[in-house]
Amino acid sequence: MALNSVKSNALEPTRFELDQLSPMGRVVRLLPVYGLVILAVVLAVFFSLILPSTFPTLLNLRSIVSDKAIIAILSLAVMIPMVTGKIDLTVGYGIVLWHILAISLQVWFGVPWPLAALIVLLLGAAVGFLNGVLVEVAQIDSFIATLGTGTVLYAIAMWHSKGRQIIGTLPEGFFTLNGARFLGLPITGFYVLALAVVLWFVLEYLPIGRYFYAIGANPKAAALNGIPVRRYTIAAFVTSGTLTAAAGVILASKLRIGQASVGLEFLLPALVGAFLGSTTIKPGRVNVWGTLIGVAILAIGISGIQQLGGSFWVEPMFNGLTLLVAIGIAGYAQRKRGAAASPPKAVVLRDPQAVPTPREDTQP
Repeated sequence: MALNSVKSNALEPTRFELDQLSPMGRVVRLLPVYGLVILAVVLAVFFSLILPSTFPTLLNLRSIVSDKAIIAILSLAVMIPMVTGKIDLTVGYGIVLWHILAISLQVWFGVPWPLAALIVLLLGAAVGFLNGVLVEVAQIDSFIATLGTGTVLYAIAMWHSKGRQIIGTLPEGFFTLNGARFLGLPITGFYVLALAVVLWFVLEYLPIGRYFYAIGANPKAAALNGIPVRRYTIAAFVTSGTLTAAAGVILASKLRIGQASVGLEFLLPALVGAFLGSTTIKPGRVNVWGTLIGVAILAIGISGIQQLGGSFWVEPMFNGLTLLVAIGIAGYAQRKRGAAASPPKAVVLRDPQAVPTPREDTQP
């Protein structure tokens, strides 16, 4: 199989398939693809009807964008290694250290904020490279490797801050990274949008994106097709580490202080967003817009529940249950995709000239 034959085998219908269906059949066929998009709209309409004075307002929209932009960036960071069939748990631990460093480099060492941000980004990329080496060279399972690396990062954050808040005078320019507005909305929302467009273009239209998906579908088959699996998997972790560091810088600009007790709560919703993303738009395949839809569902659901008077434990409960549902749906979609990719044995027996395509060993 040539490299240019590597293509998506997600469960979204083709134009030819839709043309063969009745209008109702098209709706039924498209429902699994855009079900979460519809759910997000239904939730927004529902909370707007029962909370007309608080939910459908510009103030609430600003609050949602400001609160969930960092989670959206972390979800996209988690998504990239997931495309290659790996998982990166350092996003939840790394953001603790990176936001502390972004503050301490300025307050304790007098580093200008642009240079401090650049240092943090480079360190994030270095940690991503380390994760890639542990997974691809040392052959450690990505869950274990990134959990271990993340725990070390969290320990370093505790040691560096000595468990205390890092407070000091910071330049106004640093605050604008998070506090500025564009078209009446927080600038962080446009960071997410720009990042999503870039990642979507890279994954869908550039060779590196096709290689990432091929590696995630079947790394052995990808290697046999000449794709340097090790190099691209490491690159995925480097990208994830860099995005995590960027989220840490934005969090530091938002909080204006550094503290080791902040950051870990982002890990679960980031994972939820990425897993939900694999169940919509392109079911069975991790994708950019699906990930943002997953984050949007979390944002709308939690905002509405909180405005209805939900207790402090509602948000983690909502995140946890949604993660379980997302993993279950994603697993089902991948099994269905694998079954669809495997030709019936009877066809192979009747046609000795047919060359069966090996069933892909997909990973979440």
